[in-house]
Amino acid sequence: MLPVRRPARVLPLLLCAVLCVLPAGCAARPADTTGNDVREAVADWSRVPPESLSGIPLDGWAYEVASVRRDGARALVRAELRYRLTGYDPAPGGSERELELERAAGGGPWRVRADRPAPGALPQLWDQGPVSVVRGTRSLVLGGAGQSPQALAAIAAEADGAVPAASAAWPRPWAGRVVVLVPGSLELMARLLGRPADAYRGMGAVTTGRVGAGPAPADRVVVNPEGYAQLGEAGRRVVLTHEVTHVATRAATSATTPLWLSEGFADWAAYRGTPTTPEQGAPALARAVRRGEVPAGLPRTEDFAFGGDPEALARAYEGAWLACRLIADRWGEAALVDLYEKAGRGPWPTALREALGSDPGGLTQEWREALRKEFR
Repeated sequence: MLPVRRPARVLPLLLCAVLCVLPAGCAARPADTTGNDVREAVADWSRVPPESLSGIPLDGWAYEVASVRRDGARALVRAELRYRLTGYDPAPGGSERELELERAAGGGPWRVRADRPAPGALPQLWDQGPVSVVRGTRSLVLGGAGQSPQALAAIAAEADGAVPAASAAWPRPWAGRVVVLVPGSLELMARLLGRPADAYRGMGAVTTGRVGAGPAPADRVVVNPEGYAQLGEAGRRVVLTHEVTHVATRAATSATTPLWLSEGFADWAAYRGTPTTPEQGAPALARAVRRGEVPAGLPRTEDFAFGGDPEALARAYEGAWLACRLIADRWGEAALVDLYEKAGRGPWPTALREALGSDPGGLTQEWREALRKEFR
């Protein structure tokens, strides 16, 4: 709930003059029953973002009113909040909001008393308390309640390093900068994303955003403060590079992109240029192969679901990484990037044939043989 900042502007009322020359006298204009006076109050409210967000580079802050429900001196408004982060968002983002307004008995200006997420809508970071802002060279880090400036500055430095690493793996045009949200706790992170906390327990970070090309707000990397704090320096670098790579490749990602390719490419970018071996980066898969449990096929979409067997989830990510590593080693890094682009534009088998001259069965067989050889 946001505090009241100032009275909203009131639609002019036609008041009777002290001396009236009309024979029948003067009367006040009837009360507005269309909701226009309430809409004017919301428009006035939107002209200045809340003072608690003064450090965030906001642009185009405005409420698009969808409905007004009045009940005497109270009104309930459903609206879409539109705004963009200057220098980071290519287009305004939307947030469904519900505003409560009231006016003094006997008339007077409408005043916004509450501004909150609409029922069923996800909250914004500022709905959870004060927001701290740290600007990096290539990053903007927004911290929730309880996050120290020192912790946010460290994340900004790590994100600044992840951006060029992602660009090196993905040599295609993209913004080259990233917004990182750091909620105050795992539970608050889960509320921001609209899922149970257990879905993110043990994770370092996730990326949000709309899949596919076209004008859309930039993705947000959302850090799990509890999981991230358990990582060492190398782990934090891998996690942030993985997530930033998702931001870099978002415009080339679509519903036709296999999830193993999307996640495997992000891990490949994160490990690229590091001395990490398959044994070190894929311990769960290595154990399975040594037990004779070589995967029958590349990881399926459902294999990446959270909340299930953590070993199975680890094997899915590790297998996806090693598949992309195999493609980069066998056909070249440029071919891997080409495959990613083509997979986002059409059927996966067609993309595989055009980019690698292979087919799903052939790639799967080479991948399974590589796993046996690597972990025998």
